[in-house]
Amino acid sequence: MAKKILLLEDDKTLAVTIKELLEDEGYTITLVNDGEEAAIESYENRFDLYIFDINVPQINGLELIEGLRDADDNTPVIFISALIDLNTMTKAFNIGANDYIKKPFFPEELILRVNAKCQRREKLIDFKHLSYNPKTTILKSHDEIIPLGESQHCLFKLFIYNIDKVVDRGQLQECLEQPSSTALRVALNKLKKTIKLDIRNIRSVGYILESS
Repeated sequence: MAKKILLLEDDKTLAVTIKELLEDEGYTITLVNDGEEAAIESYENRFDLYIFDINVPQINGLELIEGLRDADDNTPVIFISALIDLNTMTKAFNIGANDYIKKPFFPEELILRVNAKCQRREKLIDFKHLSYNPKTTILKSHDEIIPLGESQHCLFKLFIYNIDKVVDRGQLQECLEQPSSTALRVALNKLKKTIKLDIRNIRSVGYILESS
């Protein structure tokens, strides 16, 4: 599954350039032009990486990350900014930045840094009795491999990457060969029995795998 990146950049020409650059590398990019849009996207969806400019309308990049970190959102963030003063950079790292790229920058530099951040996240995901290796796509329970079919694996990944977040029905049905509400219920019941975890139905919205 392609890594998902939330890109916050109000310079529309630069934003489109970065978006196309990263899409050519195989990433899925959600592009927003102001901090308020970014806050909404980060709340409603899970991303593997944030790329945020600082001087943007509504909520600036620093305030946005500060709020996300306070809400226990630890998604890695790369700041791209024309602000090169030490105070701004110091604040950025103090509130949780993982990297800081000064504008203007070479496209190759951004790709290198994005690849480094995303590859670092390819580590084992441990959740309750399960251990999932995103690189090998092997799922284990108490060191025993749990075989999953293609559709089941697709569904599982949506939940394991969105723990405590509601995944909407439409997104889940994209995992099925013949999407329908009935087929989705059957597939989810099978998945619950296979991984021995409860996946709760949120009426008229979607389903959720909860940590508690």
